[in-house]
Amino acid sequence: MIKPKLFLLVGYPGAGKTTASKVLEEATGATHLWADNVRWEMFTQPHHTAQESRELYEHLNDQTAQLLRSGRSVIFDTNFNYRADRDYLRHIAEENGAETFLIWLTTPLEIAHERAVHSDTTRNGYTVNMTHEMFENIVFKLEEPTEDENPIKFDGTKLDVQQLKAQFGKHAEAPTKTL
Repeated sequence: MIKPKLFLLVGYPGAGKTTASKVLEEATGATHLWADNVRWEMFTQPHHTAQESRELYEHLNDQTAQLLRSGRSVIFDTNFNYRADRDYLRHIAEENGAETFLIWLTTPLEIAHERAVHSDTTRNGYTVNMTHEMFENIVFKLEEPTEDENPIKFDGTKLDVQQLKAQFGKHAEAPTKTL
């Protein structure tokens, strides 16, 4: 049996994390746990409160552990901009016999800003009203991955399936599934 993989993503808002997740899903066959999508399923009118986020991530962390334990690889599609969060998910992966890959989307700040803040853009299936101030706040708090985390850098403006297949190969036996 192939050892399951856990893919974590880090990058600015608008860096291409969800696009990269979809490409990774196609390239590896891993299960795509899409936090934005699950948030809308759990909370019909999400408010992004601390309590709501706690409930969401407890649910996603449990789901990640169950999938890894069953031998499935997982793409955890959310913004792992904090080292403590990345370390916690690495611990979950380790407890469940999985290997962790940290994907760092190094999209230029100006491009990420335009994608995230542009008022006519529908992102991730719904209109996101991200202000310049919200974008700047997230960027300011981002804890860049360190060498000891072994981040794998990809330019979020040039992602393609062949590039990711070459990097990761096929890691999951079961059909792809987006959650």
